[in-house]
Amino acid sequence: MELAFPLLVGLVILALLFDFLNGLHDAANSIATIVSTKLLKPFHAVLFAAFFNFAAYFLMLYFPSLHKVADTIGKGLIDKDLVTPAVVFGALCGAMFWNVLTWIKGIPSSSSHALVGGIIGAGVAANGFDAVQWAGLNKTIIFIFLSPMLGMALAMVVMLLSSWVLRNMHANKAEKGMKVMHVISSAAYSLSHGLNDAQKTMGIIAVLLYSTGYLKGEFHVPHWVAISCYIAIGLGTACGGWKIIETMGTKITKLSQHQGFSASLGGSIMLFSASAMGIPVSTTHTITGAIIGAGAAKRESAVRWGIASNLLVAWVLTVPASASVAALFYYLTRLF
Repeated sequence: MELAFPLLVGLVILALLFDFLNGLHDAANSIATIVSTKLLKPFHAVLFAAFFNFAAYFLMLYFPSLHKVADTIGKGLIDKDLVTPAVVFGALCGAMFWNVLTWIKGIPSSSSHALVGGIIGAGVAANGFDAVQWAGLNKTIIFIFLSPMLGMALAMVVMLLSSWVLRNMHANKAEKGMKVMHVISSAAYSLSHGLNDAQKTMGIIAVLLYSTGYLKGEFHVPHWVAISCYIAIGLGTACGGWKIIETMGTKITKLSQHQGFSASLGGSIMLFSASAMGIPVSTTHTITGAIIGAGAAKRESAVRWGIASNLLVAWVLTVPASASVAALFYYLTRLF
């Protein structure tokens, strides 16, 4: 269906606004460990993370196999031939509502799963459950639970292996080495965060263009869409989400440089792997699991399990809450 060009531009801008909010909301994911360990000051940390969020764009140019998440979002959750501008509008409104609410409350919920919930809610409201692409949805739902556990396990493995490597090194020398490695692992995590998260907005803009006849040929992500999304998420990250940074960096567990390195490296391994498999995982869930794993590897009592359980409740609510709001906004479009 053809859509008036001004309306198309408005929806693309709305999608990029979601991408900006994603970066703003998820800035804590990239910098929580380097802020909590005082390795970088918060202002410098968000600029550091924003730079590497955008730098993930260049991975798209040289490693196209890492860019499968956009396909999953664009055509792997709802049948792309059944998507309409009203579905895209409802999906974005549902996701943004949940992002803004949790940002105000300082809750590190998943922007990714808010968007997934929004797409499913608006898509089902428009076409019923026949529109759902169950293979794509099932693997996404599975990784809602797997990503924090895998992040936790990987961080614990990195923590234990690096402890063994450093076992005979002088404490001061080990601490200096860990600071350098922590900066490198944080850069890798910010790259992997930008890579996985920017693709989600790329996918929804691409399916909007496809559904309205502005995307010629087979489903694909135009180059201008990709670079716009990386710029938007980088700018959002640069603005920071300070309440969430506090929760992620200080309230779950107190981190050393060694633990921060382990959490960042474990989380980045998980996110790069998910991107290669085309799975839109939650960067929030992943790094939270990794932080818990790094803290628990030292001693179980180092983790504030009450805070962690409260976060789990918010995570469980993300998909159904954003889906419900998305369906409501879709129905509102039917009134006009």
